Amino acid sequence: MDCSAPHKRESGDDRRLAVAAAARAIIVEKGLEGLRTRDIADRVGINIATLHYHVPSKEALIALVAASIKDDFRAQGLRNARHCANALEQLRREFDDFRETVEEQPELIIVLTALIERARRDPAIATIMTPIYDHWRRQFAEIFRLGIADGSFRPNLDPATAALITTGALSDYWRQWTSFRASLAQLTTELERAFIATPVSLEKVS
Repeated sequence: MDCSAPHKRESGDDRRLAVAAAARAIIVEKGLEGLRTRDIADRVGINIATLHYHVPSKEALIALVAASIKDDFRAQGLRNARHCANALEQLRREFDDFRETVEEQPELIIVLTALIERARRDPAIATIMTPIYDHWRRQFAEIFRLGIADGSFRPNLDPATAALITTGALSDYWRQWTSFRASLAQLTTELERAFIATPVSLEKVS
């Protein structure tokens, strides 16, 4: 008589999470060009047919990976709530979230950057990735709109342009590959200084 604990059947959601995690790990190790369905199946411990049941196409696989990234960012947002924070505090929390991701989940940014770069030349992937990147921009634009209204930011600030400047600077920070660079603290300090309505002390910025 077998008295061992019964094997827990893996749900479809669990399997898809495992597929997304395996795909992300391979992108980090080998780049998007090195992403192969057989390698994903081997890591998850399933056969190709089962993998294709969950992700029947390249687009479906990328969409699954993108959804897992969105879930990670959503979970981060819930951990670092912005309720009752004014616009300047929200901006600083966005910078803190970016710093947290860079320091604790750099693989997430590696995968996200790889997908966005591919989206520039692949319309199918662009359809998946553009809404994610634009959502990030819109979050900053909304913070700047709020800041103009509550007096945190310059009244003549254009929210959309400020959002492009901010996301562009943060994205470029991650992609630094030459000797010309600045620290993330310096970057966010200068961004804040460019937008605020009145000067604040460096002690408050740090």
